[in-house]
Amino acid sequence: MKSIYIKDTPNCIGQKLDLYGWVATRRDHGKIIFIDLKDSTGIIQTVCTEELGDNYKEADKLRPEWVVKMTGVVKERPANMKNPKIITGGIEFEVKNVEILNQSEVHPFDIYQDGKDIGEEIRLGKRYLDLKRPRMHENLKKRALVFKSIRDYLYDKDFIEIETPYLTRSTPEGARDFLVPSRLGAGLFYALPQSPQQYKQMLMVSQFEKYFQIVRCFRDEDPRGDRQPEFTQLDLEVSFYSQDQILELTENLVKNIIEKLYPEKHFTTFPFPRINYQDAIQQYNSDKPDIRRNKEDIDELGFAFIVNFPMFEWHEQQYNEKAHFTAVHHPFTKIKFDESLNNNEKIKLIQTTPNTLQAWQYDLVLNGYEIAGGSIRETDINILQAVFQLLGNSNEEFHKQFGHYIEMFKYGVPWHGGIAFGLDRLLMILQNELSIREVIAFPKTGDNRDLIMNTPAEVDSKQLKELHIQISK
Repeated sequence: MKSIYIKDTPNCIGQKLDLYGWVATRRDHGKIIFIDLKDSTGIIQTVCTEELGDNYKEADKLRPEWVVKMTGVVKERPANMKNPKIITGGIEFEVKNVEILNQSEVHPFDIYQDGKDIGEEIRLGKRYLDLKRPRMHENLKKRALVFKSIRDYLYDKDFIEIETPYLTRSTPEGARDFLVPSRLGAGLFYALPQSPQQYKQMLMVSQFEKYFQIVRCFRDEDPRGDRQPEFTQLDLEVSFYSQDQILELTENLVKNIIEKLYPEKHFTTFPFPRINYQDAIQQYNSDKPDIRRNKEDIDELGFAFIVNFPMFEWHEQQYNEKAHFTAVHHPFTKIKFDESLNNNEKIKLIQTTPNTLQAWQYDLVLNGYEIAGGSIRETDINILQAVFQLLGNSNEEFHKQFGHYIEMFKYGVPWHGGIAFGLDRLLMILQNELSIREVIAFPKTGDNRDLIMNTPAEVDSKQLKELHIQISK
């Protein structure tokens, strides 16, 4: 017997089929039971009559979310009974046989409402049920289509998708790392990557020129509604591109996504305006301004590039941490020097007037959120060393942490730069959601817990011993 998806049944009028799925609703009309059967592609009305005998009795047992197999014939509905709002609205399925494959308990919440009035602990504690919502299906299907659109666009531009390691080295780049103990190296640790920053620069040395990947990144940060400890980036890097070329590539990539997948939405302005960092602070009091003309219009997309960031910012003393300079973006960002200066003069400026220096850094903002950031990269190891010294790292520490960089930069480093998109945040805005948890299949809670797997969790003493770890309570 032929088995097909529900979405394809309108093309099978008069055919006998097997349909597999879940009971959505049931309606009893005397000697007729109507069962709305659903699968991942749609929903269809099935008709069970007393003529089925024992199969009618089986149909009478059915309850919402039970898993069933139905054998029957696709019939066209009478003209006055057709429902043009759904793809199967012109047909119904005349059931000949019912087989109950699995039963379901009554769900703890309604899966056909949007669920936004239900507490996070309840929804995420049974996320596999929460994901049944039509809204969640739509969000995750759109997520997949956005990823496909990105890949199609970049492949067409001769980019190559390359995976980089998840087990890497902890380096002083910004947020806290998640550490992974090494069983084979007592007292040694890997770190999960905050981004593929160093590997993608290595790929530029390897002469790939146009790299990208859609990649998982990890940061042990305090949580917010638009932040998760693990998140998904579009990461790309190119050789021999100017900042203008990277920004043009970025806005055309975004334009392609919106035109193909969100035709109901419109840009406040295109090409995206480029706003100086200081102008953004003075005009909007923010480095991620919302430039929309009508902030009540959910279909208006106010994209803008923020450029000419300061290279460094000063952090006052906090807790046990001394006052110090930090990189606004990251230490590998190229500084906007007067190119007539020699290296010694450039290093002198880093040492004496770091607060006056601007960076080849750029952010892409949307409706008040930062959704992407990138920079042109510094390729002179002496400049990088001076930057890390300013940030509080001795020459010895710099060589210890970045010895591979020093070695790599001996072998023909091209001018290169890139950008990384926070795809969860972009999808949150495009799907008109208020939290990135609504566009991630299995997100963590506000305090970074997984309520299904009950993590983070203790491990047994045998595992700790193998990893040469002792817990101090």
